[in-house]
Amino acid sequence: MLIGFVGSVFSPYYARARARGLADPQAHCAINVALYRDGRPLWAMTERGATQLQRGPDHLQVGPSALHWDGEVLEAQIHEWAVPWPRRLRGRVRLRPRPCPTAPIDLDAGGRHQWWPLAPLADVEVDFDAPGWHWRGQGYLDCNRGNEPLEQGFSHWHWARAHLDERRCMVVYDTVERDGQTRALALELREGQPVQHLPLMASADLPRGAWGVAQQVRQDAGCVPQRLRQLEDGPFYTRSLLGLRWHGLSVCAVQESLDLRRFARPWVQAMLPFRMPRRA
Repeated sequence: MLIGFVGSVFSPYYARARARGLADPQAHCAINVALYRDGRPLWAMTERGATQLQRGPDHLQVGPSALHWDGEVLEAQIHEWAVPWPRRLRGRVRLRPRPCPTAPIDLDAGGRHQWWPLAPLADVEVDFDAPGWHWRGQGYLDCNRGNEPLEQGFSHWHWARAHLDERRCMVVYDTVERDGQTRALALELREGQPVQHLPLMASADLPRGAWGVAQQVRQDAGCVPQRLRQLEDGPFYTRSLLGLRWHGLSVCAVQESLDLRRFARPWVQAMLPFRMPRRA
């Protein structure tokens, strides 16, 4: 998992700056890297200041790490340190999108938050000299943008994605706004074809994580989701690998649940620097 942030939405430092009226998103940037294998995951999300940011139409550099688009391949050069247990993360990720026409999609009724599955089908090469992990496989690239902090717009959301075969993937997205309005999406994204909106499947509750975050996922009615692996289990966010049934197909899906009411609580904000140090 690799995420580039300009205006780090989960940053406690950015939240404090907004409270003081100093809301410059370029002063709160990060490259988030999460690597999962047997044992403890490796996680990096060091926040940097505006002087350590360089950006343009085809590149983004935050501190020592950078992403560059050459017209065919998105390449990320990663030089970070894992936290809270220090370990160097040094390597390269290359993502080659397959043709799949998409466009930004509003996540809220007011159009203040948008999600764009830029490359829902892609081929990925991952080569990390530290910790010495290498693999090839299927990938996915999307982006989110908004005109207000996430916690002002939403109370929580649930998202899941799975490849159906070599040329198709599916994404489901459920959001609940602060005023109680809900929105649900089920999309099939096929190589070389327009996005297809599918009928919504049934909503199923997952067992709560260790911190009590509520988790939900869409799947065929009458089926029971199987948690294959818990990837992240935090006080406001969870990420899992699930075995599901989607429109008659057995799939292995990445699922995420986000509780933004919890995120805004002072005790959660006080804990975040342990996972998100700042080096501005």
